[in-house]
Amino acid sequence: MRSARLPAATWWLILCGSLLLMLSFGLRSSFGLFVQPLNEANGWGRDVIGLALAIQNLSWGLIAVLAGGLADRFGTVRVVIAGAALYALGLWLTADVDQIWILNGGAGLLVGAGVAGTAFGIVLPAMARAVDETQRQWVLGIGTAAGSMGQFLLAPVAQGLIDWLGWSGALNAMALMSLTMALLAMPLAVSDKGPDGAARIASPGAFAETLKLARGHASYWLLTAGFFVCGFHLAFITVHMPAFLVDAGFDASVGAWSISLIGLCNVVGAFTAGVISGKVSKRLVLIGIYAGRAVAIALFMLLPMTLTSVMLFSCVMGFLWLATVPPTSGLVATMFGTRYMATLYGVVFLSHQVGSFTGVWLGGYLYETTGTYDVVWWAGVVLSLITMGLHWPIRETPAIAIPKAASAA
Repeated sequence: MRSARLPAATWWLILCGSLLLMLSFGLRSSFGLFVQPLNEANGWGRDVIGLALAIQNLSWGLIAVLAGGLADRFGTVRVVIAGAALYALGLWLTADVDQIWILNGGAGLLVGAGVAGTAFGIVLPAMARAVDETQRQWVLGIGTAAGSMGQFLLAPVAQGLIDWLGWSGALNAMALMSLTMALLAMPLAVSDKGPDGAARIASPGAFAETLKLARGHASYWLLTAGFFVCGFHLAFITVHMPAFLVDAGFDASVGAWSISLIGLCNVVGAFTAGVISGKVSKRLVLIGIYAGRAVAIALFMLLPMTLTSVMLFSCVMGFLWLATVPPTSGLVATMFGTRYMATLYGVVFLSHQVGSFTGVWLGGYLYETTGTYDVVWWAGVVLSLITMGLHWPIRETPAIAIPKAASAA
């Protein structure tokens, strides 16, 4: 197995990066469990709470571009430490919140900024640079699967903390947990060094040339547009699925286990996508994922809703959940190399988070105005079909004349 030849320092980097992603995604994925408690505590509708979490997703996307640029320029560790601090501050401000502007600032802006500094856009490029090109998709699959494992493990933990400490105490406990991400960032410093052990120097000329290539690369922008739909699906389901199931007559714990099960199944799905996209067309892998989502959502809406159908839907969507990340990030690396991958993936990911903002906000708005989420579910089906068409013409080839400094892994 190729991975067996990795040095101990690289394995340590992969392990700590994976644990970091588990915390970053696990904590964030638990926010849907706080919709009902916040509603009961403050009388806020799902449109109000949904807007705050939509702001979180938009903040994540916007700041991810800046965080990627800072990581490429000043190193991964500094960005992750800053992200962990913002994450903790946002959670702490949200605990016992009773004013909407604090909710928007804490759970929205600050947590979004914290995730931007600790999630895929920062950690995956560091992991990709630590291995050679033949191992890249495998490592990207591991990192993506780790984020899903965090969702599986921490959603029930968050629900348990809510039951034990109340929603305010649970958020304070999660704030303390988020600070440990700063410690896990330390081994990632290795990825900021070149093969000779010297710090990588960001070349302004090479960086500008890479961005110029990206601006005129049609496949890059098709990939960026398609990632909007991934964000729409994931954020809508993460935030609104627990409340949707309560409306359908299920206990609140079913929503927690649904989110958890999605995370567990995506451990397999994300790793599998990483392995497969290293062997076959990444474009076709993405088309298959969006086709699967369209079918899964349509069947979920058309068939009678039972505990079995909820669990089956969670499993299928889980398998497809973050499976888009390895082929998407892999395509960015194929087109432009890994040197400025954090910045270029950050731009693609911004589209994802605009989709996330749309899904979360639209879900809350339409629920409050129509009393149902049905329109948003079916919009997810239509958008899946559209993005399948967007991915079809993507070319999986390096951009012409990639600067040498940019392509170096």
